[in-house]
Amino acid sequence: MVLQIYNTLTRMKETFKAQEPGKVSMYVCGPTVYGYIHIGNARPMIFFDVVRAYLEQQGSQVNYVVNFTDVDDKMIRKAEQTGTTVSEVADTFISAYFEDLDGLGIPRASLNPRVTDNMDSIIDFIRELIERDFAYENGGDVFYRTRKFDDYGKLSQQKIDELQFGIRIEVDERKESPEDFVLWKAAKPGEIFWESPWGDGRPGWHIECSAMARRYLGDTLDIHGGGQDLQFPHHECEVAQSEVLTGKPLANYWMHNGYIRINNEKMSKSLGNGVLVKDLREQYTKEAIRYFMLSTHYRNPLNYSDEVMDQAQNGIDRIANAVGNVRHRLKNAVGSTEGKTGVEVARKMTEVLTEFHNKMQDDFNTPDAITAMFQWVTETNHLLQQASVPAEDLQTVLDAFEEMNGVLRIVDSSADELLDEDIERLIEERSAARSNKDWARADEIRDILAAEGIVLEDTAQGMRWRRK
Repeated sequence: MVLQIYNTLTRMKETFKAQEPGKVSMYVCGPTVYGYIHIGNARPMIFFDVVRAYLEQQGSQVNYVVNFTDVDDKMIRKAEQTGTTVSEVADTFISAYFEDLDGLGIPRASLNPRVTDNMDSIIDFIRELIERDFAYENGGDVFYRTRKFDDYGKLSQQKIDELQFGIRIEVDERKESPEDFVLWKAAKPGEIFWESPWGDGRPGWHIECSAMARRYLGDTLDIHGGGQDLQFPHHECEVAQSEVLTGKPLANYWMHNGYIRINNEKMSKSLGNGVLVKDLREQYTKEAIRYFMLSTHYRNPLNYSDEVMDQAQNGIDRIANAVGNVRHRLKNAVGSTEGKTGVEVARKMTEVLTEFHNKMQDDFNTPDAITAMFQWVTETNHLLQQASVPAEDLQTVLDAFEEMNGVLRIVDSSADELLDEDIERLIEERSAARSNKDWARADEIRDILAAEGIVLEDTAQGMRWRRK
């Protein structure tokens, strides 16, 4: 099996080959931290986390950088509205970002650089562009000479002569050409600023990622990712800035995830139909949210609705119940595999894992990878119908699941491994109350456990529990 990635730059799937064997550099554009992140922000957060997890499972060391834009026009307005500073706004919503990140079961990136911590690198980058005549200063602002870069438009496959007709471009008489974009903005009275050779000001949006990607990951990235909305103009401008400076490709593989729609409508501020991740987490488990995000191929549009989320939770419950049954049986299982039984179990699990990896290697086809997990559920439930299953077979089945779930993380792997001492004591007490026909106490304990999200189930193998 060889990993294939759809490269936005070439519009085709290509065999992935890292620049340095065993090491992968990946840069994904992060949020502008002026508010809580919404469901559209969450899609690349979850998907590229899966990309990272899969590459690491395959033996690569992934240097994964996700930046924070912690100064821009929106943040300045937010600080004015709240009577705080830009720095305080950034700190507040970076903390909220990490809370949502943890709530979605996403490990931290290797590094989360902030724009304000990289001003020297950004200013040096702009200075080099001016020295090479790809940028110019006018009135304290610095602009990039877009037409001077012959390949502008290659990533989004747009022609520069059509941009002023097909794309809304800010009109500024100080620009040599309407397509030129800003690298440095002169500070307005009362605004936050940094000193520079062109006067007090702050960086434009596009230059930030070029400078930070180069500083932390080098001239050429293995993978550059982000949402489809960033392909133009943000990533297109990054390419122009970086490649004229280094003479090298900014990234060997460009990956962009599709949009999210809300009840079959475009998510937009004008419609007021945005869904914040912090609110979504109050309604649904992190596993259901991850399942929803991964149930459609990352390059395709994804539609959010309550019905779809309920289906996601049902799917998670089906997988989690099978996992819980395996763990429950394994606690009490004895003996070793003899004869053909163990060989057959191993063969079926190998088939499941082969299918899972084939789909993941095919441009991270997570919906079909989830289908492989349901194939695992079918095989597992069939095995558990047997009165006695050797411990080794159960462990083989569980190991296969953990290999898949270690990438997708759509089931809480820790939930059924060990009972909390208090929960265990309550379950034992409830069993005793039932034996003594103390139904009131048994019901009371059941309600206590239910309030903690613990569901009790009587099975042929005895009492077991699962988290709601």
